[in-house]
Amino acid sequence: MLWNIDLTLVDVAQVTRAAYAEAFERVTGVPLVYLASTGGRTDSEVFFEFLARNDVRLEPGEEPLSDFIDALGEGFARRRDQLTARGRAMPGAQAALAAVAGLEDTVQTVVTGTIMSNAVAKLAAFGLDGYLDLSIGGFGSEHYPKASLIQFTRMRAAQAHGSDFPEWATVYITDSPRDVEAAIIGHATPVAVVSGSATESQLRAAGAKHVLEDLTDPKRLLGAVREATAVAGAG
Repeated sequence: MLWNIDLTLVDVAQVTRAAYAEAFERVTGVPLVYLASTGGRTDSEVFFEFLARNDVRLEPGEEPLSDFIDALGEGFARRRDQLTARGRAMPGAQAALAAVAGLEDTVQTVVTGTIMSNAVAKLAAFGLDGYLDLSIGGFGSEHYPKASLIQFTRMRAAQAHGSDFPEWATVYITDSPRDVEAAIIGHATPVAVVSGSATESQLRAAGAKHVLEDLTDPKRLLGAVREATAVAGAG
């Protein structure tokens, strides 16, 4: 079971935006005036979108991405005490993780665009990290698109747990249409949650056949997961 983090399990957008702005200006010397959509994107992709939208042109041979990632981690770490004050766990997140943890032969982790240190901080702030095997997760610090992260995470899970996790039994829970598309490309079944900026119709148009209003009903979530894996396994 793979989980997206931002707006699926937690909402810490205010803290994240502040860390983005600090890191961007520190690396480029230019204030971050124009933001970019982060849904379904990795922190690496977000950085280059920031460059384009704020008309920052790199010099030949200049490669500031690693510096931005370092600065982003440092800036976020300084704001960890703000996470619970300016953020929240999404409704039903803890109960949903606990319910999935009760499923037999199931391992939970994350596939997120957030770099690993920041992802762990977001989850730990709300007591959600204990339900997840974060050692096998896919994170934005790896500089791969999410479809690839899904495939790599499945392989890591198999190696770490000594058990095969077939494509049809891999579920990715997310609020983003881009993530729904990534799940399909990465050979996982998406279960979408209408908890971000996307509507149900947008999530379905991206390819989600299983859509939940939120995570507040664990039985509905487990039903969607069972239905998704049963249909995929039969196919």
